[in-house]
Amino acid sequence: MSSPLQVAYCGNDKVFPLILLSALSAARHTEGPIAFYLMTMDLTDMDARYTPITEAHRAILEEAVRAHCEESRALLLDGREFYLRLLHGKNTKNHYTPYAMGRLLLPKFGLEGRILYFDSDIMCCRSLAAFREVDLKGYEFAAVLDHMGKFWIRRDYCNSGVMLINLDRVKETGLFERACERVRSRRMAFPDQSALNDLVKQKLILPRRFNEQREVREDTVVKHFCRGIKWLPFFKVYNYKQTEVKNVHEKLGITCFDDVYQEYDLLAEKYGLAPLKR
Repeated sequence: MSSPLQVAYCGNDKVFPLILLSALSAARHTEGPIAFYLMTMDLTDMDARYTPITEAHRAILEEAVRAHCEESRALLLDGREFYLRLLHGKNTKNHYTPYAMGRLLLPKFGLEGRILYFDSDIMCCRSLAAFREVDLKGYEFAAVLDHMGKFWIRRDYCNSGVMLINLDRVKETGLFERACERVRSRRMAFPDQSALNDLVKQKLILPRRFNEQREVREDTVVKHFCRGIKWLPFFKVYNYKQTEVKNVHEKLGITCFDDVYQEYDLLAEKYGLAPLKR
């Protein structure tokens, strides 16, 4: 059997329902084992809302994904020490939580090879095996252009919500450590994303199907429930997440995750998880 796909999320207990939905969608569509890494931090001394993903959460997620492949697993990564040492700086207080910048810490945990980083608002429409076919040789990471940033920032500006990271290469180049220093020392609107885009030297731009930031299309592998803009009939900024079932159905017209919602409902009833919004 091939080695497990490695998939990483960063977050606190508030976003665990999103992460669980995302992991379920990955497990349902992907044959073979997946190792899910949950990078979290107890930062309640900074803000009472920053409570970590717990061992109980990890066990729930592992039980759920092992129902699809017995060899899949979930592991917790504690990033507090690295965060306080490397990232605590000029971007500590902004409109993102500290967990949004946790992806920069992934090379610190001794992981090797390639790893998929997913924001918590990611859902999988097809097998993640498609990422195995991406040739990362010589590249630090692969990502899709940011839907809005490619117009408003620069043409090669990538969205960091989905990244296929060459861990061995970034350890050699020090990309993520330099990005941490940039985030620590320079105030930015999109801290981790802009730091990576500014400092990367070897970046592979992937087709949009690997991080679809708008409508689900026939070839979509990953759907990203990120912020978007509707221009007609009037200007509106929207940010619907996959936990908002009614909005996903009615506002976005997406129904392909209903089987995942049913699976989540059973787990929510069994373990007392937050119900989905309907």
